Amino acid sequence: MEAKLQHESMSRTRFPDGFRYMQGKQEYVTYRERSTLRVWYSETPWHYESHCHSAVEIIMPIRGQVTYSLPNRTYEVQADEVLIVPPNFIHDLTMLEGSARYLLLFEPDNIFSMRDMTLVEEMLHMPVYLSGMPALQEEIRTMLMQVIACYDREEPLWNTMCYAVLLQMYARLGRHHLEMRARLEDETGSAADSDVINSARLYIDHNCMQNITLDDMAAFSGFSKYYFSRVFKQQLGIPFSEYLRRRRVSLAEDLLIHSHKPIQEIAAEAGFGSIATFNRVFRGVKRCSPSRYREIYADL
Repeated sequence: MEAKLQHESMSRTRFPDGFRYMQGKQEYVTYRERSTLRVWYSETPWHYESHCHSAVEIIMPIRGQVTYSLPNRTYEVQADEVLIVPPNFIHDLTMLEGSARYLLLFEPDNIFSMRDMTLVEEMLHMPVYLSGMPALQEEIRTMLMQVIACYDREEPLWNTMCYAVLLQMYARLGRHHLEMRARLEDETGSAADSDVINSARLYIDHNCMQNITLDDMAAFSGFSKYYFSRVFKQQLGIPFSEYLRRRRVSLAEDLLIHSHKPIQEIAAEAGFGSIATFNRVFRGVKRCSPSRYREIYADL
């Protein structure tokens, strides 16, 4: 069945291995039973219209080229490259004639919630394009092929086994990211600033449910608020206000899925001053209301 979209309605399109649910540009990915990972292989040229979803999307061409258009850049991903699109990024993709590709989608919470992943927070929320680094590209593509082989076999606990490899992949990418960042810091002399911003980030992570302001964090860091804002965005890739918002929404997501608390109570526990603000911010990040999010993902 394919329905016309209205204000809160969804469209559903049938594919050979399941359904695609859309609400505006927001896609809700369906998975196999007891899993949160999907793999698709295709050799058919096509264009996939602009959309976003809560899943991480990984494209790995086998031959030819797949073109991804994101808000600030277009990537022409070749057969030896990999592109990782983080959650909630609007994107579309086009695969050319004669091309073939694997596309992986997975819910990242189990990986992104690892405590030491906060060291590479900025990497988790920006596209990762592996190009011009043959050794690293081969290493990551080998890991992805292990995930695909495990997915295809469907052995007991295959979903967990796939995530074990994905976690290894993120650890490898994270180490590479830290190496590149350290090299940049050596070149720019910003290592001291990086330590201060890292301390500030950890403080936000543990206190995001409190009323934290830019002035508070600048005072915590010993910087003026203007310098703190500039260095924070330089180090983490996003402004302080956006980082705080994402941490609060992440906390709310966990409470929505793993508790039966009323939404108004969850809003307060996650640091939102009012239920109206919570609904607006949550919808802006996740492209659906908190109640709808709970309905969709509570059983995953």
